[in-house]
Amino acid sequence: MITSQHSNSAADASANRQIGEPLLSVNHLSVHFPIGRTLFGSPTGVVRAVEDVSLYINGGETLGLVGESGCGKTTTGRAILRLLPEGSARISGEVNFKGVDMYRMSQRQLRPLRRHLQIIFQDPAGSLNPRMNIGDMIAEPMVVHGLADKREAPNVAGELLERVGLPAAAAGRYPHEFSGGQRQRIGIARALALKPDLIVCDEPVSALDVSIQAQILNLLEDLQSELGLAYLFIAHNLAVVEHFSDRIAVMYLGRIVETAPSKELCRNPRHPYTQALLSAVPKPEPRKLDRRIVLAGEVPSPAKPPSGCAFHPRCPLATERCKQQMPPLEPKQGGPGHLAACWETK
Repeated sequence: MITSQHSNSAADASANRQIGEPLLSVNHLSVHFPIGRTLFGSPTGVVRAVEDVSLYINGGETLGLVGESGCGKTTTGRAILRLLPEGSARISGEVNFKGVDMYRMSQRQLRPLRRHLQIIFQDPAGSLNPRMNIGDMIAEPMVVHGLADKREAPNVAGELLERVGLPAAAAGRYPHEFSGGQRQRIGIARALALKPDLIVCDEPVSALDVSIQAQILNLLEDLQSELGLAYLFIAHNLAVVEHFSDRIAVMYLGRIVETAPSKELCRNPRHPYTQALLSAVPKPEPRKLDRRIVLAGEVPSPAKPPSGCAFHPRCPLATERCKQQMPPLEPKQGGPGHLAACWETK
């Protein structure tokens, strides 16, 4: 279910938009999952997995979405693509793709649009059907969406496999016959099959060896340059996100707490949470002056978020105002497009 009620606490995605309409614009997106049931079947509470998120992605651009495990990154990506099961959550806000609000469309109206939005899953093995060979798995969506007939589709599938670094002859093999890195290449080939404009990359390298991670990231960059793809790159490793993204949005307990161009955010973080994340990134030549910021306490439960700023129980700068009032995502000192949600930073 989706409603049109919007909160005013977060900056609208248009606040830092480049000239022209972005490819994807998300405004005040919230996703609440009901938990518990009373004797009469009504929920006893909600998990606020995503809370008032606004962001945008331009064509050919990569937006990195980073944060600790459980902060709502994956739920945000799936909600943007309308992949959450119908009725499983209460969803509010807008998801505009090429100027069209996807949540105002029926499933039938949405179907032609779906081929332009694809996803690469974190677990390549779990995302592939073990009963289908690779060629059929890649060819099937092309036939369904009318991009190729049944005779042409196998040849196109072979070409896509070669494009991602696998031999066309691999089309007749099954998922269990491939390594983790190869399976992720297959997932990329399947995402490319429908000629999308935007791909949500849901931690596509976190389950892979470091050497394989670099190969997959280089492949994604090459494909972006060649095909003009836009990415929403979801990860928890800021070092990877900094290398791969044009802009970065930092998420904490379902909310965006800071966003800026990649190099600007890593050079001049304004939010205390971003500063803590960056201090934990391993450095090839650490200095004695480098100080690791260790956050106290645990991440609060999204079922019972704290009042005011959600980060205040762990923040070294927290004041009474932080405990009572939610800070807006607003411009801070630094480069253009640098926004942070913190009362205590300028």
